Amino acid sequence: MVAVFNKELLSWYLITLKLKETLEAKIHNSQSPTGTRSIEFPEQPSAPLQVTIKADAENAEKGPKAPSSEWLISIRDKLEQASHEDSAGVWEKLCIYRVPQYFREGTDDRAFIPQAVSLGPYHHGRRRLRNMEHHKWRALYHILERSRQDIQLYLDSIRELEEKARACYEGQIPLGSNEFIEMMVLDGSFVLELFQGAIKGFEQLGYARDDPIFAMRGSMHSIQRDMIMLENQLPLFILDRLLGLQFGQPKQRGFVAELAIQFFDPLMPTDEPLSKGERNKFESSVGHETPFDPLSDPGGLHCLDVFHRSLLRKGPKPEPRFWIRRWSQTRRVADKRRQQLIHCVSELREAGIKCKKRKTDRFWDIKFKNGILRIPRLVIHDGTKSLFLNLIAFEQCHLDCCNEITSYVIFMDNLINSAADVAYLHYQGIIEHWLGSDGEVADLFNHLCEEVVFDIDSYLSPLSEQVNRYYNHRWNAWRASLKHVYFNNPWAIVSFVAAVVLLVLTAAQTFYGVYGYYRPP
Repeated sequence: MVAVFNKELLSWYLITLKLKETLEAKIHNSQSPTGTRSIEFPEQPSAPLQVTIKADAENAEKGPKAPSSEWLISIRDKLEQASHEDSAGVWEKLCIYRVPQYFREGTDDRAFIPQAVSLGPYHHGRRRLRNMEHHKWRALYHILERSRQDIQLYLDSIRELEEKARACYEGQIPLGSNEFIEMMVLDGSFVLELFQGAIKGFEQLGYARDDPIFAMRGSMHSIQRDMIMLENQLPLFILDRLLGLQFGQPKQRGFVAELAIQFFDPLMPTDEPLSKGERNKFESSVGHETPFDPLSDPGGLHCLDVFHRSLLRKGPKPEPRFWIRRWSQTRRVADKRRQQLIHCVSELREAGIKCKKRKTDRFWDIKFKNGILRIPRLVIHDGTKSLFLNLIAFEQCHLDCCNEITSYVIFMDNLINSAADVAYLHYQGIIEHWLGSDGEVADLFNHLCEEVVFDIDSYLSPLSEQVNRYYNHRWNAWRASLKHVYFNNPWAIVSFVAAVVLLVLTAAQTFYGVYGYYRPP
């Protein structure tokens, strides 16, 4: 008996049977009367063989259906996983996002990818960032030496927060439990040492004066810029727990936020110094807002969130954005044609609108009155682009975050279209930059918000309407043209006055000549 185990053997067997029948027919037709020996073939397969072939053929026909059933099972598993995610509410704690791909297009990827140090799981283990790992271990060693504590205390304490910490990150984290906890302790200790060393002094923490990392030198600027990136954040409650363990108060909160504000102060986009009286004056002028106090903020998300709130001087609870209501009223747009809030500086000047520097440490607090646009001082350096891009990305991704930074950048993008606009703002003391040329500053603003979804109902919308109304008034443009042509310098004013006096004298002479003709003395 021949047993056929697969479809290929069955095919060969059927071909053999067909050849046998063909040869028998030819031999039968070609037999001579003299008698020729016929070629004998094996007997026909018995019934058991036919049954086996039939069963194998049926199994072969059923074969292609197996992958289809596995595919259906995989789809059902994915739907089940999706239902669990929705029912568990995993998005409620999400606050550390990956920058969307559409937002990366057209921008320098280095603005979102750390170049010196990685914090958190998104860029963990990158080859070019591994040199900083042994410095992280040094930071943890110094902490344990100063506090005379065992590492087990930190590992066990962070293990209690592992699930909550994982929920802060977008997507699945491909790290095991022990590896994730080790990363949180190591990265968090490194951040806290930088915070405390920048304020107290690294030598007081036990580091050498010429330490390659833990010293106030040029590399600190690169580290600060990496630590403010959206994809390079650690949950604030992890840092609070690690700092609390050092001082024997694991439940304390708020002090890390205060340290973060002081540490990131060099990244502030303004350096306008204010006296105590001027600061109190500005605080009272916006008394409807709650002054920012990091110690009263129990719900801080991460260092970027704390820095964002400190820039805006906002209280611990920002006003949430109701996306459904705003989308229904078409208040949010991605069309660049509808993001044109105001005209550029050159066009505003033609309409008689002037730009003056406003003395305040709130770089976003712009005012307009009587044809004068008062803009606070803005300092632009090589890290400004990365700072603004990450702040805008955070505002775009996080629902419970206001959009003041995005509105401000788009407003400045409208004001600046060319190097001439930057030169005028620089002349007025509004923009101070350390870039190569005014054209680079113009390019920076013109490319910051290319793919940003913008909210028309922003805090600068009423001001933009006032500016546009003033710009559209024809008398203002005529008056500005008169000043520009005839009063642009002292000699032009003298010439204009002389021409007016000459015109008056000529008119008087003509009048008296005509009057004497008709009424002689």
